[in-house]
Amino acid sequence: MSGLVSAVRPGAYRDSIVLMQLQVALTELPDVEDAGAVMATPENLSLLEASGLLPAPVPEAGPTDLVVVVRAATKEAGEQALDRIGTLLRRGSSGGEGGFRPHSLEAAARLTPGARFALVSVPGRYAAGVAGQALDLGLHVFLYSDNVGVDEEIRLKRHARDAGLLVMGPDCGTALIGGVGLGFANRVRRGQIGMVAASGTGLQAVASAIHELGRGVSQGIGTGGRDLSRQVGAITALQAVDILRRDPETRVIVLISKPPSPEVADRLLAAAGSTGKPVVVAFQGVGQKIINGPEIGAGSKAAGGDNTAGLHFADDLSEAARLAVTLDAGGAVDGRSAWSATRSGDGAPASGALAPYLRGLFSGGTLALETLLKLRGRLDPLHSNLGTERSVELEDPGRSRGHTVLDLGADEFTVGRPHPMIDNDLRVRRLRQEADDPDAGLIMLDVVLGYGAHPDPASELAPVIAEARRPDLAVIAIVVGTDEDPQETDAQIELLEGAGAHVHRDVSAAVSHALALLGAPRDPAAAAPAPGPPASAERPAAVPAEAASEPAGRPVALDDLTQPAAAINVGLERFAESLAAQEVEAIQLDWRPPAGGDERLLEILEKLRR
Repeated sequence: MSGLVSAVRPGAYRDSIVLMQLQVALTELPDVEDAGAVMATPENLSLLEASGLLPAPVPEAGPTDLVVVVRAATKEAGEQALDRIGTLLRRGSSGGEGGFRPHSLEAAARLTPGARFALVSVPGRYAAGVAGQALDLGLHVFLYSDNVGVDEEIRLKRHARDAGLLVMGPDCGTALIGGVGLGFANRVRRGQIGMVAASGTGLQAVASAIHELGRGVSQGIGTGGRDLSRQVGAITALQAVDILRRDPETRVIVLISKPPSPEVADRLLAAAGSTGKPVVVAFQGVGQKIINGPEIGAGSKAAGGDNTAGLHFADDLSEAARLAVTLDAGGAVDGRSAWSATRSGDGAPASGALAPYLRGLFSGGTLALETLLKLRGRLDPLHSNLGTERSVELEDPGRSRGHTVLDLGADEFTVGRPHPMIDNDLRVRRLRQEADDPDAGLIMLDVVLGYGAHPDPASELAPVIAEARRPDLAVIAIVVGTDEDPQETDAQIELLEGAGAHVHRDVSAAVSHALALLGAPRDPAAAAPAPGPPASAERPAAVPAEAASEPAGRPVALDDLTQPAAAINVGLERFAESLAAQEVEAIQLDWRPPAGGDERLLEILEKLRR
């Protein structure tokens, strides 16, 4: 009879990718049925319990201690697996130059004097402290970590602005700096289109489409999803617009965001409209009415007259790419190019032959939201974990209800586990769960390629898609990538199509196909873009008083945004590996939680530091 054995390694901090690799390697050992490897935070121990892998009694361990649990056919097989932990951890960890890893940011900066960027992806509890240290060393910060408080974000961004530095984040997944991708990024050609994005997968989708349409990207500056909130006031986005205004390599600017705060959008649009360059605006859920008459808002007019002439609003990410390419090329382009063509797998059910409900399983929150907005009014009610008034919030995100669109990269799914763009385990499980539901007739998912992402996602997803096929169930996959991505986009598409999936290159084509397959009634009015924000007279002051009085700060030096010669990575080793693949020197910090993860001691140290 199988049983659990466990081991605790005090102070053995490892990032979630290394632990994922350890867990997979353990399950491949003889007679091992399942395994878990986590840092012993309360959230991670809860995940072990939910998976039936929490030993009794619960191990005595803290957040910086590594807990490894193995369920094996025999106790002896389990103990033999635990004996392999050290070897497997060494196999799963890649070293820096010569295997050496500095223990502090200061040491890393001395070793890499050419470094201008620090990539930070440590747990949110510690991320602001690490980002602050990087700023003090004169480094721009790419802050992938989430669960960073809004007050800390504001403090970091004001510090950066005053120093002429950028904080891209928190929860920033993508940037393209001088042709180098930070975090998750597709390989795209250099060009004259600059991008400012409060959305990682939104930036990836538009950049990939621009590449496939034959043009290129000068800079892609991520801001973090909360930057355009009323509290933060678009600090990073405004810096980014100023950079692109001054950048001689940028001819067209693209702004991308999930629904922004209306008054902050006013201020950002005023700044964008004053650049003297054409600007494409892709604010999800905000239609073109925002540019009509007074609805641009008092903030834009007060900033120096009506600056709306250069603004071009897009209803979705696909249109944003096509508008940007049109403006860059100085002429018209084919509205339906090869990158967005419909592609279908074999054996698809005929329209009307499917079970009734759609299930969307997305790794990209922006792609999930765009899908939900396009389905709005056509499939009702829509359930989601996206927190939008245009859907019904799921009581339990672990179980779909009716028509459901999920962002599987949201915090409730990623605490203690890698993001689904890196690790397919969660989506594989959820695919099987949805396929087992006889009411599920159509499963939609995105496959986002590029640096930092899973090296071969289709190889894991395609077999599950093939296994899930039944006469009344179809699968649609939206592939975001380019012909230069390391995963070989065409090969990924071929695998997915071979498994029976319909493959599309943008959300618009995928949603149109989904509605046709489900036999949804045509109702163009219901699917029209949402109206823009209310007229400025009906909302708060366009620019918060505290934001209006803030100094402009020091301009970011354009020389800092040439191709990075070196960067310092603190956290996910995958990001350092992707930089190395782009021929950028990346030094990996041997990071450990300060004060040994002791919360009381950490609070004391933070008070002393202030």
